[in-house]
Amino acid sequence: MRTTVQPEPDAQTLRSELEVKGMSCQNCVRHAREALEKVPGVSSATVSLPTERASVRWQPGSPARTSALIESLQSAGYPARVLDEPSCHADVSGEGRSGSWRTNLWIGVLGMLALMVGEWIFHLENQSWFRWGSFVMATIIQVLAGAPFYRGAWNQLRAGSSNMDTLVALGSTTAYLYSVFALFSGSAGHLYFMEAAAIISLISVGHWIEARVSAKASKSLEALLHLAPKTARRLRHGLEEEVPVEQLRIGDRVVLRAGDHVPTDGVIFEGSSTVDESMLTGESMPLEKSPGARVYAGTINLTGHLVLEVTATGEGTALANIIAAVERAQASRANIQRLGDRVSSVFVPIVVGIAVATGIFWAMAPEGARGVHDWLSGLLWHAHLPENRWAAAFIIPAAVLIVACPCAMGLATPAAIMAASNAASRRGILIRDGVALEKAGQVTAVLFDKTGTLTVGAPKVVATHFVDEGGDVDVVVTSGALAERSNHPLSRAIAEWAKRQGRLDGSAVTPQAKAPLGGFQEVRGAGLEAELGTRSGAMERVRLGSLRWLAESGVKIPEDLAFIREWSEEGATVLGLTVNERLLALFAVQDALKPDARQVVQQLSAARLEIYLVTGDNQRTAVSIARAAGIRAENVLAEIRPEEKADVVKRLQQGGKRVAFVGDGINDAPALEQADLGIAVSRASDVAREAADIILLNSQLAAVPQSLNLARATLRTIKQNLFWAFFYNALGVPLAALGFMSPILCAAAMGVSDIIVIGNALRLLRR
Repeated sequence: MRTTVQPEPDAQTLRSELEVKGMSCQNCVRHAREALEKVPGVSSATVSLPTERASVRWQPGSPARTSALIESLQSAGYPARVLDEPSCHADVSGEGRSGSWRTNLWIGVLGMLALMVGEWIFHLENQSWFRWGSFVMATIIQVLAGAPFYRGAWNQLRAGSSNMDTLVALGSTTAYLYSVFALFSGSAGHLYFMEAAAIISLISVGHWIEARVSAKASKSLEALLHLAPKTARRLRHGLEEEVPVEQLRIGDRVVLRAGDHVPTDGVIFEGSSTVDESMLTGESMPLEKSPGARVYAGTINLTGHLVLEVTATGEGTALANIIAAVERAQASRANIQRLGDRVSSVFVPIVVGIAVATGIFWAMAPEGARGVHDWLSGLLWHAHLPENRWAAAFIIPAAVLIVACPCAMGLATPAAIMAASNAASRRGILIRDGVALEKAGQVTAVLFDKTGTLTVGAPKVVATHFVDEGGDVDVVVTSGALAERSNHPLSRAIAEWAKRQGRLDGSAVTPQAKAPLGGFQEVRGAGLEAELGTRSGAMERVRLGSLRWLAESGVKIPEDLAFIREWSEEGATVLGLTVNERLLALFAVQDALKPDARQVVQQLSAARLEIYLVTGDNQRTAVSIARAAGIRAENVLAEIRPEEKADVVKRLQQGGKRVAFVGDGINDAPALEQADLGIAVSRASDVAREAADIILLNSQLAAVPQSLNLARATLRTIKQNLFWAFFYNALGVPLAALGFMSPILCAAAMGVSDIIVIGNALRLLRR
């Protein structure tokens, strides 16, 4: 048994991995997931048909009762076992599933072709030896190639349920048993051993093609799984030793040579190099790395010699978190899928009922049935009907059972979500789940945060204005001392400016510089304040922050000051330093607009989306930045504190808009949660902690329209797939019931419908 422990923000959450057998379609996936979620203590469960795996997260504090999971799955008709390997090593390529159908191909297809050649080319169907040979061949195919279908149908029958295997088993068995009865009773009529074999064989071919084609949708995830190397050069006592990556521990040091893949997350301890992170973040240009810089598992050290200190291993790495996010998205469901789920849940019993009614109709009223068929054949096509009423009563219902298999209906949504999540991950875009894709396709307005989102996020002091340099307070030292205690980007800019003045490095220390700050406080979205001791021994209140906050604190700010007006119009943020109620100095801090910001705004506007900007800056500064980005002045929401951003989103929603909020994910969590769609411009290491629906792993804003366009295309593809699936069944069932589709044609049509749905979904990979 393997239970993986992953740290969560507030508690330890257990995760269990299981192998689930007996699933043949997405309806089975839904049943398996529902069985897992019924177990007490389960927080969430995801089930993947291609990998035949389930991942279960337990509620904090709940024990991992894997035996209860297995029991619940078995009661639902799906044998299961606990896995010893973590999910990040799962086979996502689909090779395992396609390989399991390969045996069916060799047995079924070869036998089917032999029967077809005998009947259709050499016309041996009335030869006694060929009839008995057909019986033997069909029996072999039923027992060997049909085993997966019969096992699945039996497991579902024991659980009081049904699925696609039920329909295939019933359809093939109906044709087979009628032919056995006719053969052993000495009837001279046509035998349907070839049809019975063709049902099993053609549907096996369809499953094999489906598995192979579906594997293409997992190529991106498969590539992620193979990014990290299996071994690493661990450095101990000055000597290098090659060890499996699993043996690395936090604090170990690892040697990286030029061309090496980084084995795990860490911080550069020694050396400088360029690192290619494109496979994780989609960032095309290599990044310069020096001591203290972070590197991530799976990236490539391009040039220099590095010594890395390990900071995370195993499932704690950014790569593992990204893989988990992609897997979660692939196994997720969209709300639109509920329609297909509701239909699928009652579909098999309804189809069986239709097949029984069809058999009774052809057996009890053969002339009426043939009359309807003949009347329609003039409008459609002429089909070869079974030669007597009893043959028709068995073979035509078998065709109904086969043509109605709900595979395409079950694949419509998952295939599109899988393809879209992989297409997105190749570009450094992580999508939480299918619901996020669905919501992204319905967005009507995009609200951008400013700092770190529309701007680079590295502001600098571009100008200063000393208003009052008299008194005991040194402007440079005091502003630097205040700013050094904060991690806010504007504070860091002033701290760096103060250091550049040579006043905080010991070269020009004044008495007041040595005076400690007392009662330091950071007012979120406003500024910093503290008590500063002066040479006279008095304590004075000093503040560094926005002009609005300073004015609210009783400081008189001359709004007509040329410095404020000119730099605000240049898009700079003007901050003030005060002592008590006296203004000492003003700082113009400017953050460069991202190079692609204006182009991104144009692209979103061209897609008929309304673009808004929210910022804590004053109106004049905000409008200047918006103008540079191409955002209309009336769509600027200025002087908004961080805790008020969620209210801004709510007001837009109350106006009838579906809002996507784009923020840096640091202090925008409430707005990201409130928005219909939260998009976080984040770092690879923050993936596990993000609450956003979509996470952009690089700072390029171009990923915003890319993700929204992909979401719209995905939603469109899902609707197309669902339409085709419903249309196929709505058309195929009555045609089969009236004798216009033979069991062979029905089996082939079912396979083609699956391929059409998957192929339509795979078009998303090329976007």
